Amino acid sequence: MTRGAGGRSVGAEGRSLFGAAARTEPLAARMRPDRLDDVVGQQHLLAIGRPLGDAIRNGTVGSVILTGPSGTGKTTIASLIGRYTKQTVVVLNAVTDGIPRLREIVAEAERRLDDDGHRTLVVVDEIHRWAKSQQDALLPHVESGVISLCGATTEVPAFAVVGALLSRCRVYALRPLVVADIVQVVTRALHDVDHGLGSASLRASADAVHWLAEQCDGDARRALGALEAVATTLPSGAEITIDALSASLGVRVVAYDRVDVDRNAVLSAFHKSCRGSDPHAALYWLARALLAGEDAQVFLRRLAAIATEDVGLADPAALHVVMTAWEAYRRLGPAEGERAVAQATVYCATAPKSNRLYMAWSAARTAAQETPSLPVPAHLLNSEMHLRADEARRVAYQYPHDFPAAFVAQPYQPEELQGQTYYHPGPFGEEKRIAQRLAWWAERGGPALPPDDESPGTRR
Repeated sequence: MTRGAGGRSVGAEGRSLFGAAARTEPLAARMRPDRLDDVVGQQHLLAIGRPLGDAIRNGTVGSVILTGPSGTGKTTIASLIGRYTKQTVVVLNAVTDGIPRLREIVAEAERRLDDDGHRTLVVVDEIHRWAKSQQDALLPHVESGVISLCGATTEVPAFAVVGALLSRCRVYALRPLVVADIVQVVTRALHDVDHGLGSASLRASADAVHWLAEQCDGDARRALGALEAVATTLPSGAEITIDALSASLGVRVVAYDRVDVDRNAVLSAFHKSCRGSDPHAALYWLARALLAGEDAQVFLRRLAAIATEDVGLADPAALHVVMTAWEAYRRLGPAEGERAVAQATVYCATAPKSNRLYMAWSAARTAAQETPSLPVPAHLLNSEMHLRADEARRVAYQYPHDFPAAFVAQPYQPEELQGQTYYHPGPFGEEKRIAQRLAWWAERGGPALPPDDESPGTRR
């Protein structure tokens, strides 16, 4: 038997996770495949020769975590795991169910296992919404084999699922469906007489179906929901138009989560686009986030980091441009201030790049951590401290402005670190001129420049 949401129990041999499809169920639930070969998409996981697909066909699936965007087939795969392994499927919703419900399920699973040796598959939908303590409650039962677990999440499992539970599960990442996949799903629903809309003899042009598939961003559930919404308003034999589908879809939602995964992914893409000198991509990712309602100051903070990490002293003006844009945004507000953010974005993306400052600071911090107690050279002490120094260590401080070009060679690091270099200027932008000045000072006894082959490596 399987138990669906709300406590319904149906046979494990039912056609879907919630048993035989009823006309009262949404079209997406009715069209859920009951054979592995009918699943659209996810062939990187389900094709013959792939570990998950072969395990399902052989009925040897253990505990798994399925991660991926909405509408990509996580629930479908969970139902097929239960069907092919002949387990009783029990659905736990992490939003509405808690540990008391889990205790009930485990007690039922133990009785079922004792009575006839029948195993239980617990499907935890949106497992990322369960707290750590709730997830920990699953551990002993998964480990003992009383239940098998199939967790479904739209989040990155490493962030959303406790490590101990992850170590006991195989993680499979589902991909967004491509347009051709959605077209296949929609076409199947239009013609399926038993579970779809075939009995209504509705018509839809190839252009309309393709348009719907494009608008749903890889979410089959959304496509079927829009299709069903239109179908309920049309008489038998009518044509489904793009205008009608557009009205049922409403405003296209930007794929962006301000708290978790999507935000971090977009920020990463934005940063790497600026670092890679692609202003077009950087503007796209910025626009994606701002259209989703993100605070532009999140990107201004990232731009300030880019100005020091990836542009650095190749163009010292980059940081000034970013901070000026930040002030402009605060004074103008989002409507007009976003242009200042875009300007700073393009400036940083098209500026000459150097991570030499980033590497220099990292090297200097490492040296300071390794030598935290080296004394300051006596000649660099202030007057009072200089007088207190050991007489043998007293060396007169030479005031650079008393010398031509305001430069005189004298040591500035602790004796043990003399000759150590951290900042190695690059060959582009302002750093090229900085390198020339450092070379001029080195010729006159200043800090030595490292050979070209000793310049620091780049950061991935």
